[in-house]
Amino acid sequence: MSEFRVERDSMGEVQVPAKAYYGAQTQRAVENFPISGWPLPAALIHAMGIVKFACASANRDLGKLSGTGKARLAPQQIDALLAACREVCERKLDGQFPIDVFQTGSGTSSNMNCNEVIANRAIELLGGDRFSAEKPIHPNDHVNMGQSTNDIFPTSIHVAVAVEIKTRLIPALQRLQEILAQKAKEWDRIIKIGRTHLADATPLRLGQEFGGFARQIELSVERARQAMRSVLELPAGGTAVGSGINTHPEFGRRVAEIIAQETGIPFVEAANHFEANAQRDGLVDCHGSLRTIANSLFNVANNIRWLGSGPRCGFYEVMLPDRQPGSSIMPGKVNPVMCESMMQVAARVLGNDQTVAIAGATGGQFQLNIMMPVMGHATLESIQLMANVTQAFIDFCAEGMLANEQNCEASVEQSLSMVTSLNPLIGYEKAAKLAKEAFQTGKTIRDLCREQGILPENTLREALDPWSMTEPHE
Repeated sequence: MSEFRVERDSMGEVQVPAKAYYGAQTQRAVENFPISGWPLPAALIHAMGIVKFACASANRDLGKLSGTGKARLAPQQIDALLAACREVCERKLDGQFPIDVFQTGSGTSSNMNCNEVIANRAIELLGGDRFSAEKPIHPNDHVNMGQSTNDIFPTSIHVAVAVEIKTRLIPALQRLQEILAQKAKEWDRIIKIGRTHLADATPLRLGQEFGGFARQIELSVERARQAMRSVLELPAGGTAVGSGINTHPEFGRRVAEIIAQETGIPFVEAANHFEANAQRDGLVDCHGSLRTIANSLFNVANNIRWLGSGPRCGFYEVMLPDRQPGSSIMPGKVNPVMCESMMQVAARVLGNDQTVAIAGATGGQFQLNIMMPVMGHATLESIQLMANVTQAFIDFCAEGMLANEQNCEASVEQSLSMVTSLNPLIGYEKAAKLAKEAFQTGKTIRDLCREQGILPENTLREALDPWSMTEPHE
């Protein structure tokens, strides 16, 4: 058998790998875009399968596929078409999508890639010859019926993004929040010194500090939900420019309803198809929420990294699990590698946000944004990276963290900021003078107060009780 077969499209003949389900238009794109070696994200390919299934189902229900003329298909052909769509969304044909991310800006190449794969696989399911020049199930006439790349590709991006947020990012964030909240509860009785500007501040409890981290991630869960809400309107039904040419008036609504049923996500038809086709503001808004989540993940990981610094010359208030040797030259050194991994992911997401923002602002002219593939890739990469690193951080760091109660409490008495609780008793100016003297002499605030008889012992003991400094009093 020859290594290649000859396929034809409107531009002429093309040599296609003999066993490939895709055809001429896909092969042209493979040859035109040898750019990055990055194919479309798998999640986007699967979403295209869901969208094509919904489109074919809507066209079947509307009587379009069983109509007259060129478009007419027999019931068994419609069933095969739907089955082939299912195989795409069920990850059975992932190897048939070779086109680079950096392709035509509308995603036409990948839309036709999907159309060709589905058509040829459907023919094969019927027992036909998928290599025949005559296509009883045609990529354009049947698989792409009532559609344009301009509405279907952004629809697929929205579906992929929402599904990944729902099934991967939100569960990972929720689990991290639960673990941090549990640590906050376990460590609520451990007093430590606070730090502002990286300088000593008033005492707080280690549990309170971790409660703050838990709240950051709790808010991140809500931001992930908001990110998902930003992409619930689907452009399907707008076809080429938003006018809905060559599609049924009910097509967009029906497609959205089927996709919602398939995914369990409340997708709806776009309120205005001209906006939905032309602009990707929803995706920009979505990634803005992802950027804020990345900020929070960076902050939490970096704070935990600082709290684990040491073990002898840093804070070492939290003991992180040892994961691997930390140096090729310093024996016994162990680094906070999981924190660093999460921080790097956050940095990448911040860069992706710039990509999405620029593509959204500059890529949309008149009735189409021509930066959609890179926007979809960047957004899905951000979701997947954050979901993966959050799960790794849970498994290899957060769950195994231990409090170093001795180190936490040792620094409290030495802190100059203990003097803050004396403000109501001796005034700010005198308290500031006392703090400077304590620093210069190396004595504690408590020792100086006793030496100078500033306050009675009972009053001093009550005022310098670190526990009382960790919460407000009347």
